[in-house]
Amino acid sequence: MESLKNLLTEISITAQKYQRPLDKIKLVAVSKKQPVEKILQALQFGHFDFGENYVQEALEKMEIVNNPNVRWHLIGPLQKNKVNKIIGKFFLIHSIDTFDLAKEISQKSEKQKIVQPVLLQVNLASEISKSGFSKQDLLNKWKELQSLDGIFIQGLMTMPPLDNSEIYFEELFNLAKTLHLKELSMGTTSDWPLALKHGATYIRIGTAVFGERE
Repeated sequence: MESLKNLLTEISITAQKYQRPLDKIKLVAVSKKQPVEKILQALQFGHFDFGENYVQEALEKMEIVNNPNVRWHLIGPLQKNKVNKIIGKFFLIHSIDTFDLAKEISQKSEKQKIVQPVLLQVNLASEISKSGFSKQDLLNKWKELQSLDGIFIQGLMTMPPLDNSEIYFEELFNLAKTLHLKELSMGTTSDWPLALKHGATYIRIGTAVFGERE
């Protein structure tokens, strides 16, 4: 996995540049639409965090990989009718985009006597094509969200417009600070250095790890 090795080196150099502790930065290797063989290669290299967008694809890969050390991240949209399938399966769900979805996950988790770690997706640019809480809606719902016992809100996630991502990375950092949240999932192949500059703790990168999707 020469590509993964090179990327980790770049991340280390960039973290040093922006005076970010490397142990606070996690690379989520986005494995959606990638063959399981590539995930197994990354595992042999010593990488354990993988991001999937589609529930069914993720569940099938979990079964094949069958490694308790893998930390699976759900980074794509989640429909309420699929919540039952994913409870307890993901290390972290990055894409909680409505209060109703958070409530559904909380209720289903409580029934299984677990607490599901999640991130709240924020649509800071108010893009119609993307889901997520608006900043104001998140602030309005914050107390209700905190009262949900079946989820543990670790932080925030965003997917800003690629041509202007830096201002939204900074805004998400400030919002997380206001809410006393530690984790920030932001930055992809094209803009992860800027995300690190503004406090990203999870960066989601696919192509630079695995190559083009087949």
